[in-house]
Amino acid sequence: MFHSLFQPEQALAPYAIALAGAFVLGLAKSGLKGSGIFAVTLMALAFGARQSTGQILPLLMFGDLFAVVYYNRHARWDLLKRFLPWMILGILGGTWVGQDMPDLVFKWAMAGIILGSVLLMVWWDLRQSKRVPEHPAFSGFMGLSAGVTTMIGNLAGPFSNLYFLAMRLPKNEFIGTAAWLFLLTNWIKLPLHIFVWETIDLQVLWTDLWLLPGVILGLFAGVRIVRIIRESFYRKLILFVTALGAILLLLR
Repeated sequence: MFHSLFQPEQALAPYAIALAGAFVLGLAKSGLKGSGIFAVTLMALAFGARQSTGQILPLLMFGDLFAVVYYNRHARWDLLKRFLPWMILGILGGTWVGQDMPDLVFKWAMAGIILGSVLLMVWWDLRQSKRVPEHPAFSGFMGLSAGVTTMIGNLAGPFSNLYFLAMRLPKNEFIGTAAWLFLLTNWIKLPLHIFVWETIDLQVLWTDLWLLPGVILGLFAGVRIVRIIRESFYRKLILFVTALGAILLLLR
């Protein structure tokens, strides 16, 4: 579908869907964590499940740069050092697993991943435990899961959200640490999408140029929204938006 996106007779509906996805992506990268699932879902509707993983990646990388510049001073590097190596291993595993996966299976895998991660996040929040899990197995499992899912469907958000929620990070540290995490891992994914999966080419980049204004608008709107969200409400918002996005993907 993406090759015909800008043909006049077919363009309006998929472009509108993709532009809405770009706007939501900007919201997610500006700090409204959990809303990224909406962006992934809308892009999958516009381009198809597999192709959307490459189509959205350059837009994600642009959003990462903005988030790192804006929230850089709040990053927790000790958590990144614990989480990032496992996530890189997961990316390599996800590249192998998803390379020859049929598109229908790919779509259901994306939906299942989100649903399972949302249930984990809700379960963790309902426990109301204040204890921060320090066992290396926890960061290892969450990092591997985030790596596999970010490659298969740009869906690492629920797992990284769960990990950072478990670490009881304040709002700005949550956003700043996640910004650096995804900046680094999305650059690692880029050559894999270009040379292994072949989901990024010049046509994809041209299409993303048309979608970039939506991302920019979402970034600035999201920054304003995040400023007015109370610290205590932010955690609940992440869980709610992630769950809503999962339901949307399952129903599409």
